[in-house]
Amino acid sequence: MRRYLSRREFCKEISLVGSAVVIGNLATAGNAQVKMPAFLDPESMEFLKGIAGATVKAAHVPPGAYKLGGGVNTTGIPLITPGGNYPAFWIRDYAMSLDCGLIGPDEMLPQLKLIARCQNGPLEHKSLSGATIPPFAIPDRIQMNGAPVIVALGMYQPGYPWGPLPPADNHFFFTHIAWAYWRDTRDAAFLSEQVDGLAILDRLIKAFNATVIDPKTGAVVSEPRKRMVGFGFQDTIVLMGAMCFATLLRWRAAKQLADLCRSANKPEAEKEFQTIAQTIADNIVPLFADPKEIGGWLRAATKQCRQPDVWATLFALHLGVLPKEAEKRARETVAKATSAGGHVIEYQGAVRHVPTTHDFSDKSAWEKTLPPGRGAGRYQNGAYWHTPTGWLIQALHPVDPALAKEVFDRFITHLKEYDFRKDKHGAPWECFGINLNHAQNPVYMTSVTLPLAVLQKMGRE
Repeated sequence: MRRYLSRREFCKEISLVGSAVVIGNLATAGNAQVKMPAFLDPESMEFLKGIAGATVKAAHVPPGAYKLGGGVNTTGIPLITPGGNYPAFWIRDYAMSLDCGLIGPDEMLPQLKLIARCQNGPLEHKSLSGATIPPFAIPDRIQMNGAPVIVALGMYQPGYPWGPLPPADNHFFFTHIAWAYWRDTRDAAFLSEQVDGLAILDRLIKAFNATVIDPKTGAVVSEPRKRMVGFGFQDTIVLMGAMCFATLLRWRAAKQLADLCRSANKPEAEKEFQTIAQTIADNIVPLFADPKEIGGWLRAATKQCRQPDVWATLFALHLGVLPKEAEKRARETVAKATSAGGHVIEYQGAVRHVPTTHDFSDKSAWEKTLPPGRGAGRYQNGAYWHTPTGWLIQALHPVDPALAKEVFDRFITHLKEYDFRKDKHGAPWECFGINLNHAQNPVYMTSVTLPLAVLQKMGRE
């Protein structure tokens, strides 16, 4: 029987073997001066900042150092991996960790420029396996030797089971990295800097336009002959049609590009991106909501894998993109699922992709997954993840603050019990099942950096 691996698992198996050295120039947790949310106890928040800071430090690979499975970092700059066992610099994980104050602008700009240098040029390319690299596509990851991998498994295995096109999300996370640097510095000069003859702002715009979309709705679309991963945390789920999470990322990137264009004194471009963002916002509910069938959830996709997408629903609430009625319905649905018992969407503070009440079958949470045969309760097909925990707490707080605190307390209790600083194989894990079955990838960065960022944001509001 053919053995299927996730894109990331495949990358680990083909990578060089080395040893990890973990130091880095980062803004330490102790230096972050952020007011904590009143309903969260200071001791727990300090613990969360501490373990997040230690995890970010462990994810650093300085120039000239070895990374287990990845070889020597020859890029000349520190690289920040997703943590765990990951041997390369993944764009999405890095971008999702930039809002917690633990990675400073002095690291953001060099890594932004590295991504820009690894961006595809103006010509489309085809791999031997048939994968397509569109003009100005953004890599899925960058290896320790500085080599980009734009279409991950499609370059190595016939049939490109992850689709012939590169993942959509990194094109929008590229913008988020630039926007985070601008947010933290208020210096727009970098946008006009040339990378291989093209200004950074122009590269951001071309990357934004490199994915397949529906021009009427602004949604990111996966089609049979133009299939792609929409969001890397769903890369083993075969979504078809308009994809909710990727579309939400595109909405945020459009808003951020409007900010950057305004800062760069490009009012016409600013207006264009504001229009794109409005078009997307107007179509989120018509495309992905179905109150009669799935309550307040948003669907993951419109054609295949139409199950409720817990992560996308929480992210939409976090972004504030839903109209009031849909927002209210979503919050109430999330609260009901969290309090229902049976770990419908939450376990030890971690969050499932699909509510157990809407699993496609007793063998799979999703209608179609890769690799086939990976049963419900594992990885993206039913395991629980701490990456979206902050979004869950934030979604619950307006309707049930006591429940929000219960989730937070379960999250902190889990981290304290399995803290990797006591055991190198401990939390934060990437994901795990009930009773920690199938727990994988210890010391995983977004499991703590993203929740920390969201909770800190709540403290500023």
